[in-house]
Amino acid sequence: MSPLPRIATRIIERLRESRTCCVAGHVRPDGDCIGSQLGLALALRNEGKQVVCWNEDPVPQKLAFLDRDHLLQAPRPGQVFDCVIATDCASYERLGRVTPCIARRKLLINLDHHESNTRYGDLNWVLGRTPSTGEIIFRLLKTAGWSITPPIADCLFTAVSTDTGSFQYPSTRPSSFQVAGELVHRGANLSRICNEVYQSYPLSRVRLLKHLYNRFRLTHGNQIAYCWLKKADYERTGADPADSEGLIDHIRDIEPVVVACVFEEVEPELTRVSLRSKSEQVSVNEVAAQFGGGGHPAAAGARVPGRPLGVQRRVIAALKQALNPKP
Repeated sequence: MSPLPRIATRIIERLRESRTCCVAGHVRPDGDCIGSQLGLALALRNEGKQVVCWNEDPVPQKLAFLDRDHLLQAPRPGQVFDCVIATDCASYERLGRVTPCIARRKLLINLDHHESNTRYGDLNWVLGRTPSTGEIIFRLLKTAGWSITPPIADCLFTAVSTDTGSFQYPSTRPSSFQVAGELVHRGANLSRICNEVYQSYPLSRVRLLKHLYNRFRLTHGNQIAYCWLKKADYERTGADPADSEGLIDHIRDIEPVVVACVFEEVEPELTRVSLRSKSEQVSVNEVAAQFGGGGHPAAAGARVPGRPLGVQRRVIAALKQALNPKP
């Protein structure tokens, strides 16, 4: 791995100076967000810091095994922090209800790997080509000389593994395997992580997946696959929004499909759009940016206001344009 830039050294210096810290993550947290938050929070606590770990949403059930001490909590107003660290969060707004609760702070550090990151921190270490924020946290802890205990290794391995699609996504780099190997050497329980994250799902998720297979549609010569998830679908299946994590991959993996899209009802006129691409020629990050969102070339998303059918038409039209750009 390449030497750390000066900004990383400055971040370590400021973390050492801080006594009270808050580690915050984005709404609807995934494995990289939860693993990065908890891994860093545990490391800071081991260094004698007073640490809270906040997220608007609870830990997804399949990741609950990482939070043995129940560190991750809902935000609470009125606290003062020497330092707030946002992990895996591309924009300040994505912190959701955490934002008003971290206003009384001396410093905001932004650690992320999204190309669309808005550099909202006082100190920003953003590596757009790094596959996961967990890898960034690992490099930070290793350079600082802080102990990476087995619980921290579990968190960071989960972060690296989930955001590389278990090391299958094109974004996976040689450093990802190197970091994963070091984390296993430091005590990451590979068997338990794989069982909890990839081989154990609630029945409600299976019902939601059945809905996806029954209702998905193909368009543009079968190059685009899309599906809707309505609030009524969650109610009927007994699922919650966390159960939809990764479902988009099932329609993306259909052989003719180049781009997959899941439209999810948030409010009657607000839709969460998730996008996946398996072609280097189609950047869904650029498509998401047209709707105020962002992410990575192969995985991105946005929250789009408007009537559902209108949102669908606009997004599908943008995807068709991305597949067949005008000369």
